[in-house]
Amino acid sequence: MSSETEPAPVLVIGLGNAARHDDGAGLRLARFLEAEALPGVVVKVLGEPLALLDWWQDAVQVVVLDAVSSGSPAGTLHCFRADKEPLPAQFFRFSSHDFGLAEVIELARALGQLPESLTVYGLEGADFELGEGLSLELKQAMSTLLQQVKDDIYSPGHSC
Repeated sequence: MSSETEPAPVLVIGLGNAARHDDGAGLRLARFLEAEALPGVVVKVLGEPLALLDWWQDAVQVVVLDAVSSGSPAGTLHCFRADKEPLPAQFFRFSSHDFGLAEVIELARALGQLPESLTVYGLEGADFELGEGLSLELKQAMSTLLQQVKDDIYSPGHSC
């Protein structure tokens, strides 16, 4: 009889605000991943980053998807190993959330509650005004972004 245990699932969390156009990109990408029912992957869609502290409590490998506005072309995928260092301020300086992702990660780091592996994907948006639907640039990049995230989930040493 084998004593091998199943590896812990990868927890993918999409963040965002669908009422602010491209700020909903993390939510949309997470829903695409959820619909694919990837083996060994659990997907959650959250509106507020502060909820991360509860959701990743027992997780080993966490992937967070969120929109960013750094001045890069819309549709650019930025990857950060947040378990290794703080998120760069120029990517996460604006937030439509009460408590931003960078602040939540640093709070978790201070409390010793970061997952062992925490990768954050920043999906570069173009339009963060009130309204629904993604910008054309982000829609066009979505399949490429989806494939990159899936590749990185299954090749953890490959990410970032």
